[in-house]
Amino acid sequence: MPMPNSDHIKVKVWRGDAGGGSFAEFEVPQQPAQTVLDVVTWIQRHADSTLSYRFACRVGMCGSCAMMVNGIPRWTCRTHVNKVVQDNRLTVEPLRNLPVIKDLACDMSEFFDKWKRAEGQFSGTNTRAQAVAAISPAEPARRAANAAIECINCAICYAACDVVSWNPGYLGPAALNRAWSLQNDSRDRRHGERLRAISADGGCLSCHSQQGCASYCPNELNPTASIAGLKKMAASAFFRSR
Repeated sequence: MPMPNSDHIKVKVWRGDAGGGSFAEFEVPQQPAQTVLDVVTWIQRHADSTLSYRFACRVGMCGSCAMMVNGIPRWTCRTHVNKVVQDNRLTVEPLRNLPVIKDLACDMSEFFDKWKRAEGQFSGTNTRAQAVAAISPAEPARRAANAAIECINCAICYAACDVVSWNPGYLGPAALNRAWSLQNDSRDRRHGERLRAISADGGCLSCHSQQGCASYCPNELNPTASIAGLKKMAASAFFRSR
C-alpha cells in the first residue's frame, strides 16, 4: 500500500518484559527508502533510549532483527516501510512464540534447545587426518540437503508456526528443517538417533502442513517440504520395524 502524503509515521511499539507490557506510540519522521529497522533505531536514538531490540548486520545476513510487523514476522532490516505501512501506521512487536526478555528482544534459548532435541548437530565419520569426503552435487540426497541448508536461525518460521503456538513441545520448522538436511548428508553418522528424535512426541508428525513457515521464510526455504520428507522417513522406518 503506498504511503499517504505525510512527513511522519505513527508507530506502535511493544514495551514490556516477561511479566507483561503494553504498546507505546511514537511519531517517526518519514525518510526515503526507510526500513522498519530504521524506524525502530530512530525511536531508540531520538525518542526513548530505553527501548531494547536486536540487530547486527543490517543487510539481511544475520536475521537478528526479526520482529512482528503489523502482525507478520519479518526481517526489519529488509522490510521497507512503504511496502507494509497501513494508513500511515506501523505496529512493531517481538517475535511470536518466544519468551520476551524486554521490549522487542526475545529469549532464543528455547528455539536452540529444540535444535538440540532434534539432533541438529552434524556428527561426521571421518577424522581430521582423513580427506574430506567427496559428494557429487548431482546426488538426489545432496540436492535435498541443499534445498534446506540456507537457514540462518532467525526464527521467522518459528514465529509464523501456529502449531508451536498451541503445542509448545513441538520442535518447530527450523529444527526439523535442519534435521532433514542432516538426514540427507551421507557423511553424518547419527541418522538413526536423529530419526528417533524427530519421530517422538513433538516431532515431525505434529506438523499440520499449513505452510506458514514457507510463506514467510526470508530465504525462501520450504520447511514444510523438509518435514514432509521426515514424515516419509519416519513412516518407512516404522513399517520396516514391524
